[in-house]
Amino acid sequence: MIIGTVTGAVWATRKAPCLGGQTLLVVEAEGKRIVAADQVGAGTGDRVLVVTGTAAARFSMETPADAVVAAILDPEGR
Repeated sequence: MIIGTVTGAVWATRKAPCLGGQTLLVVEAEGKRIVAADQVGAGTGDRVLVVTGTAAARFSMETPADAVVAAILDPEGR
């Protein structure tokens, strides 16, 4: 799992049918940028939890994803 900040979104003029309706977010974490499928409605500036690999594939169900935004973190760190 990775904690990062959403810095924007990826827009595509064409996507594979299995990605239809799927929002792809750019998340900056550990000095790197990751494109992750959004499952929770995160937006720019949100601190999020990103899962990768097998966990991402299981969480995203129908969408073939290598990275998924699985949670929006509380800004106050509670």
